[in-house]
Amino acid sequence: MRRKLAALLISSALLVAAGCGDDGGGDGDGDNGAGQPTGPDQVSVGLIPIVDVAPLFLGQEQGFFAARDIELATDFGAGGANLIPGVESGQLDFGFSNVISLMLAQAGGIEIKAVSNGNNSTGTQGEDFGSLLVPVDSDVQSAADLEGATVATNTLSNIVETIVRASVRNDGGDPSTVEFVGVPFPEMEAALAGGDVDAAFAVEPFQTIIRTNEVGRSVAWSWVDAAPDLTVAAYFTSAELAENNPDLVARFSEAMAESLAYANDNPDAVRAILPTYTEISEELAAELTLPTWPPEINRASSEALAQQAVQDGLLSEPPDLDALYP
Repeated sequence: MRRKLAALLISSALLVAAGCGDDGGGDGDGDNGAGQPTGPDQVSVGLIPIVDVAPLFLGQEQGFFAARDIELATDFGAGGANLIPGVESGQLDFGFSNVISLMLAQAGGIEIKAVSNGNNSTGTQGEDFGSLLVPVDSDVQSAADLEGATVATNTLSNIVETIVRASVRNDGGDPSTVEFVGVPFPEMEAALAGGDVDAAFAVEPFQTIIRTNEVGRSVAWSWVDAAPDLTVAAYFTSAELAENNPDLVARFSEAMAESLAYANDNPDAVRAILPTYTEISEELAAELTLPTWPPEINRASSEALAQQAVQDGLLSEPPDLDALYP
């Protein structure tokens, strides 16, 4: 019997686990003018309340940031594109965003710098942490059937548009006919159930929730369709912070690299940490398909994404990856 939708539904309000700290970026290894240490740097990080960011919380738990004199404060947003203005303005020291949104920000004249890998696709068709879903009773059988369809994405003009178009194109359809609608991840299940959209690209835990509740089924694995071993997202900072406090940026990058490697090697620890910063239950956490978390950005996959974004008209010209990436 189909479970009630409310059984596993996660509201955006419940996913918010912590508020933003102060401006961060302080001189934690300096002194207060009287020769006394000022304590660790207070560092604010903008995140999306999804599985992808588990390594940061694991690194915090394991002491990887504290070992580098960093004390984290986290703030959640609906998508990486929404976090970029906060980082640019200095309200946030670092942020987590998909790589297409970073490229678009750069193209728009926003001076940002990626400082660490975020997460990668599993690279496996049929077994990834995000997929293109349609209602269970939809006539759509494959991505090519989505010509002229409306597809939900968590925020507009982000990586979802590029990878979904890749799925449609690879399947022989016309990707230019797909229309995208902004729908926050927690609301995608209701949008599919109500017929508000023809399809939705959802990541974990929402992918599993939608399928478990028999609201939707996966018809394409768009991360894999776009590029092999795709780097989906990265942690980034403002060019100003990177220039003015390179030591802090280096320490944050080192802590993230250690955190990513730890998460990649310890999937059980990832599943255990999820309920501490979300309302994902232990039962649900055990069912999720996890991303991979290599410490290094797969630059070749970003180059492939950039070419597709230019082809689709999302970018007018290829991004300057030398300026954007470490």
